Amino acid sequence: MQYRELGDSGVEVSEIGFGAWVVGTDWWGDRTEEQAVEMLQYAHDQGITYFDTGDVYGHGRSEELVGEALGDRRDDVTVATKVGYDFYNNPQAGHGELPKEITPEWIRTATERSLDRLGFDHIDVLQLHNANVDEVDADVLEVLDELREEGLVDAIGWALGPSIGWLAEGDMAIEQEFDSLQLVWNVLEQEVGDHFLDTVERTGSSTSLIPRVPHSSGLLNEQVTPETELDDGDHRSYRPDEWYETGWEKVEALRFLEQNGERTMSQASIQWLLSHAQVATVTPTFRTKDDIDEWAAASDVPPLSDVEVTRVAELYADDFGIERDDGMDVLRSSVGGEDIDAANIDKQAT
Repeated sequence: MQYRELGDSGVEVSEIGFGAWVVGTDWWGDRTEEQAVEMLQYAHDQGITYFDTGDVYGHGRSEELVGEALGDRRDDVTVATKVGYDFYNNPQAGHGELPKEITPEWIRTATERSLDRLGFDHIDVLQLHNANVDEVDADVLEVLDELREEGLVDAIGWALGPSIGWLAEGDMAIEQEFDSLQLVWNVLEQEVGDHFLDTVERTGSSTSLIPRVPHSSGLLNEQVTPETELDDGDHRSYRPDEWYETGWEKVEALRFLEQNGERTMSQASIQWLLSHAQVATVTPTFRTKDDIDEWAAASDVPPLSDVEVTRVAELYADDFGIERDDGMDVLRSSVGGEDIDAANIDKQAT
């Protein structure tokens, strides 16, 4: 496992992170709490030190499990969490979005409650969860600085929601020198990542990018194939059928990225993201120990060559050579998938 710095914060993260939205909830597969703790510890044993959770995941249960699993490994891990939803006063019904709270008072209170659940004396990375630009005013920025100055938080991040707010929000995070910006980004869905790469270059910001959904909801790791039938309860079923049909054709065009015995398609997908210097860590959605074994190893497989990176860019610019009667790129126009989170699962198919 290789490691990088998050912005200029001094906070170190493993190139492969663990998205702890899978523990404390049942939307990414059923597992007992004992199995969840075992997965978290197993991931750390494989070199993963960056663990990303959120207070709303399982209404605090994910944070509790992260704290339970990693408490005695605290000095060796970097834990990020998110605040911004009021699940305390608004029980969630189904997959509907909860009311947001992005105020100085709420951020401080939510941070203190997260610390209690984690059992930690500080949070390595505190992220605003799906905040809109108009919610992040000078007072919000001030309380984030205060939390850092008080030693309760080491680094500040912004986690973007794919249908709540992202371009203007991400630009603001970069311009305000947030340490990290989390976004949906993968080799099949590049526009948003490209936009923020341009913003980082334009501003000279040190903000690190943290991509999630690196496998495009199961396409690039081939866990969703033409034979796969997705149940209604599977979050990936929110993608339209034509989105997957187009995606399978594009995956075939990327077969040149595989290196027999040295690099799988799923590992190449992660290495493509890591080929960007602005990326600090990539957070796939682990469901099994086999996932952890393969994807944690992606940090050490051969990186993509300049020729391969250029070829990917050419294919993307040409829509992978796929012709459609309507001229619409279904894959690019969809922004759902594993970015569905515990606060906003119903909006991700838009």
